[in-house]
Amino acid sequence: MTNAATELNAIVSHSLEKLQALSEQQVTRDRGAGKWVKKEILGHLIDSAFNNEQRFLRAQMTERLVWPGYEQDRWVALQKYRERPWTELVQLWGQLNRHIVHVMTSVPPGSLNAKCVIGESDPVTLEWLMDDYVRHLRHHLNQILD
Repeated sequence: MTNAATELNAIVSHSLEKLQALSEQQVTRDRGAGKWVKKEILGHLIDSAFNNEQRFLRAQMTERLVWPGYEQDRWVALQKYRERPWTELVQLWGQLNRHIVHVMTSVPPGSLNAKCVIGESDPVTLEWLMDDYVRHLRHHLNQILD
């Protein structure tokens, strides 16, 4: 199991109960002008999971993956995460990330060095991309759980 998979598995196990304990009022409370409410932050993490699962799979199928970035604000707005029940969002987030742990653990060691170009960014390895996914997830979970 890669370090990213191990860490992601621990984060999901540790965070699910805490996320489920938050009320609708807590997750829809305004956080200030231009900031997402907690529901939207979790929605962004769901979007990230969908995007990165594709990246992790496709990077194994080529020596150099070139993949578009995504307009995170538009994705969140179009999906209207504020209107979704918090319990459904938490359940989806948990299931997606359990699946991503499985995907990460299935990557052959030789594929971890596959080059990935996301949007306008410099090339990185698949392993770096997986580690970055976990860093990004941890950052946003801290915003939700603080």
